[in-house]
Amino acid sequence: MSGTFLGLPAFPEAARAALADTQQRRNLRHATHTIRGKRAAMVDEVDDWEQLRVAGAAIKDRVLRHLDVYLQQLEASLTAAGAEVHWARDAAEANRIIVDLVRAEDTDEVVKVKSMATQEIELNEALEAAGINAWETDLAELIVQLGHDRPSHILVPAIHRNRSEIRDIFRREMGQVGAPAPDGLTDEPAQLAEAARLHLREKFLRAKVAVSGANFAVADTGTLVVVESEGNGRMCLTLPETLISVVGIEKVVPAWADLEVFMQLLPRSSTGERMNPYTSTWTGVTPGDGPQNVHVVLIDNGRTNALADTTGRQSLRCIRCSACLNVCPVYERAGGHAYGSVYPGPIGAVLTPLLRGTDSDVDRSLPYASSLCGACFDACPVRIDIPEVLVHLRTRVVDEKRGGIPTGEQAAMRGAAWMLGDRRRYETAQRAAGLTGRALRGRPTLGKLPWPFSAWSQTRDAPAPPPESFRTWWQQRSEEGK
Repeated sequence: MSGTFLGLPAFPEAARAALADTQQRRNLRHATHTIRGKRAAMVDEVDDWEQLRVAGAAIKDRVLRHLDVYLQQLEASLTAAGAEVHWARDAAEANRIIVDLVRAEDTDEVVKVKSMATQEIELNEALEAAGINAWETDLAELIVQLGHDRPSHILVPAIHRNRSEIRDIFRREMGQVGAPAPDGLTDEPAQLAEAARLHLREKFLRAKVAVSGANFAVADTGTLVVVESEGNGRMCLTLPETLISVVGIEKVVPAWADLEVFMQLLPRSSTGERMNPYTSTWTGVTPGDGPQNVHVVLIDNGRTNALADTTGRQSLRCIRCSACLNVCPVYERAGGHAYGSVYPGPIGAVLTPLLRGTDSDVDRSLPYASSLCGACFDACPVRIDIPEVLVHLRTRVVDEKRGGIPTGEQAAMRGAAWMLGDRRRYETAQRAAGLTGRALRGRPTLGKLPWPFSAWSQTRDAPAPPPESFRTWWQQRSEEGK
């Protein structure tokens, strides 16, 4: 999870640039508020929504406690159903396995179902380096790919684009890699969808290999599940001779009956629908029907590191619904690219450092990309306490930076600890603050402070200290009463 995003600025700098893009901010606000409203209406229909959230969290936690057992059961079930299972420690190993499988089919292209896992391991870049074209078939992913862009949302990767921008991308790029956009293409959604359909149809019909992810992998049956809205996934999962599914090891659920819970939680939380238009399930190989060469690549890529973190492991419950993004005031203004990872928004701010570590400036900054308002926890269908994990990761970042030359923040905190550690020093500071309050002559805030405090005050309105502290007021009152 590093190549594509290598060299990107840390969140504060990236967010500052994103805030200046007023068109993107309008696009994000419109899209997130629309999805948020639809989700709220669908959730209100379910009387036992909170019980479903608790059940979803419990199922995921049970899997994480016994992940080794369920993974072995899944492998046995897949193998018995005719699929071949491959294990990948990291992105490099997963990409090497997939490239070899595609080459074995003597083809130079694959069609892809939308998959966060393949984006995480940067599969498209690995296939391109091997001379293999990977065609995204999800409409939003197609827009991102044709626009030479990066996804900015888990569910709607092109959420930062409006219809006019999409029309221009289709007109300019489609003819370079396949069927061109129709003459006279407008920005009407129906016309844009039809242009994508015509462009992709030839790729579906000639493809020998498809690559998918999976929303869920059922341990006791070996069934993989993909939910989607357009039908492109169904085309990828049924037409090619070879199907390669890339699945994070945390996607396991114990039994088929567990899907009952998640099939209620996921569509309502993601698209604001009672159920997804297309829910595809497949179990290994069915002779004469669908792909006859089925491969499943189970990837770790940092997940066992996250599992070892007793506070952070709850992030592995994530079912990639994106509900937390749609309610987050920070994401709504900064957009997904500012997070420097395939996983943006609140869940990305915790999941990315857990998977990648906190060695880079980007990853160290992500736990601070939040106001800790708690809206993400309220929206999460599997009750991930994202604010708790954010604070936990902030502690880790601070602890890892202890020693050596202190940062400005560390110096300020040490100064505060020294001042608060002695009553007399604290009283002296209060008297000094009172002098500052009287000097400001009733102004409500401190305003811009001189360097080095200006870096703090330029983004915050700190209230001016009162001219008189409670301690001083109480002493005067006591003396007057004697």
